[in-house]
Formats: sequence, structure tokens, C-alpha cells
Amino acid sequence: MSLTDADVRAALSQIVDPNTGKDLVAGKSARNVRVDGTDISVDVELGYPAKSQIDPIRREVIAKLRALPGAANVSANVYQKIAAHAVQRGVKTLPSVKNIIAIASGKGGVGKSTTAVNLALALAAEGASVGMLDADIYGPSQPTMLGITGRPESRDGKSLEPMVGHGIQASSIGFMIDPDTPMVWRGPMVTQALEQLLRDTNWRDLDYLIIDMPPGTGDIHLTLAQKIPVTGAVIVTTPQDIALLDARKGLKMFEKVGIPILGIVENMAIHVCSNCGHAEHIFGQGGGERMAKEYDVEYLGGLPLDIRIREQADSGRPTVVADPDGEVAAIYRQIARRIAVRIADKARDMSLKFPSIVVQNT
Repeated sequence: MSLTDADVRAALSQIVDPNTGKDLVAGKSARNVRVDGTDISVDVELGYPAKSQIDPIRREVIAKLRALPGAANVSANVYQKIAAHAVQRGVKTLPSVKNIIAIASGKGGVGKSTTAVNLALALAAEGASVGMLDADIYGPSQPTMLGITGRPESRDGKSLEPMVGHGIQASSIGFMIDPDTPMVWRGPMVTQALEQLLRDTNWRDLDYLIIDMPPGTGDIHLTLAQKIPVTGAVIVTTPQDIALLDARKGLKMFEKVGIPILGIVENMAIHVCSNCGHAEHIFGQGGGERMAKEYDVEYLGGLPLDIRIREQADSGRPTVVADPDGEVAAIYRQIARRIAVRIADKARDMSLKFPSIVVQNT
């Protein structure tokens, strides 16, 4: 009995992508199935950064297809392809940025900036081109966390070249002021500065631009909703009741302005004593998961209260680059993949695919 395309697709439908939870056929990852006698070839397209996932999935595909009766040579090309996805209506997309992710919190002090930089580095470690926009105009922290010093270049006197730290393109008001200089600006100046940082930075072909938002739900958040093309938002909280109360406000604010919530990250979820190993939920337990369930959004994961996370970020080498094989870095990478998978499930942005139609009187 000779092999058929149907045989191959039936085998591929038994392989579940561990990141999406869908089999390769239902998830439309399997493409270009070709059967030539006893030879089989197939492409597997992953819509998220998957550098660490490509080899395991490829091995599983080859093993499954080789087990088919009559199969001889099997070729599987597994690759990632990150597409631009839809944003809120009426907002113009950026041609050099495929997806914008806002990392937000209702209140300060929950580790939002540390989470943002580690998620950006995790996406980059998985093979994506990533940028970081520091939208916290009053308290920019990304220059320190990314270990970037100096001033950005302007080749034309109008736009800025992004600074680069650990492979991440970055733009921040912190690059243009002294660290001790306070930003004594009113709201309109702050929102104008944010728009200039976004649109006047020469981002270079980004798969994802992470925006580290200031805490709260103020002017910058409103500007973000009305003028910046956001693919989705991630809410960072701690299990503490007061933090969750403010996080709920942030979540509802994004819902009101039509920006999808990609999920909730719970920071400082548990503390494990470095001396005795005793685990303790200092700020409460399970608050982020309860909030995710209450609002029907995804709980992306929880991070421990660990002094090394703070030390590494303060030193300009965040956990994902300082200890890439460590347990905490693995959590950041898993959360980053979940965010990317959520984005990949969204409708694609087709605005750049269609030609511009101009009607003229002749």
C-alpha cells in the first residue's frame, strides 16, 4: 500500500504543539506536505519565537512520520514566522514594528519594569527581533536595566537611532537626561514625548516592541489607547490585595479602550529562603490566578521573590542574560512564549497588504 497525503496528515494530527496546545494540522502549522513514493517532506510553521522549540518539534515530527508503514526518507523543515497582528480600530500601524505589547500595572513597586525587560530579552533569546520603549517618562529605568550608557545618535537631525543593550533596541527619555534630573512636566508634554520616542525612533524591523508603561491609568495610558497601535497588554501584579485592586483598574481601562488583555503575570508570588529552603507566600497566595479567572483572561505565570532578580536588573544584566539556564529565566521564557502564542492566535493585520486606492478627477 502506497503512502498518501492523508496518511501523513493523519500522523501530523497526532502531534500536539506543547506551546499552543493544538495539533499541527488543526493549528494550521503543517504546510506543503509532499509524498513521493516512500519519501515524505513537510514544512512546520510556528507563529511565535521558537528557537528552543524547533529541534524537539522537528524530532517528534520525523519520528512520527518514519513510523508510517512504507516510509523511508523523511524531511521536516520547522521554522518560525512572526506576523503583524491587528490593533485597535482607527490607529495607524508602524511599518517597521509588527506587534506592540504594553506591559502595565495598576500601581508602582510590583516589578513591572523588571518583568518587561526580562520578557523582552526572553523573546529575543527565542529568536525574535525585539525593541523596548520606556514609556515611564517620570521614572525611566530601562537604560539602567539594559546596561546602556551614552546618548542616541541622530543622523538627520530629526529622528533618533535606537540604543542597543543585550541585542534589544531601546528608546527612553533616560538616554537624553542626566539620571538625577527630575522630569517636571505637565501631562501634554509627557504624552508628546512618548509619541516622539515611539515614532521618531528608527526601529529596525521589529517582531515585537515592548512598552514599559508607567503605573496607574493616566495621560500616557490614554495616549497609548488613542494614538499608538497596540496588539495587546500584559498586566503585572503581586498577590497582595491592594496591588490586585489597582491591577483590576488597569485591566478594565484596557478593556474599555479596545486593547486585548494577553494575560496576567504574578510577581513576587513566593519566597524561598536561601538559607533553609522554607517557602512562604509573603504577599498572599493565588491572587493573580483568581483575578485571571474572574476576568476570563490567561494566567501567564508566577515569579518568585528572589534577591537575584533585583540584583541582576540593577547591575544591567537582567536574569534572562545573567543566568540564562536558571529556573527563573526558564519561567520568563515560558511566559514570553505564552504571550507570543496569544498574539499569534489573533487576527493578522492586513492593512499593509492592500494597495492604496486614490480617486482623482481627470
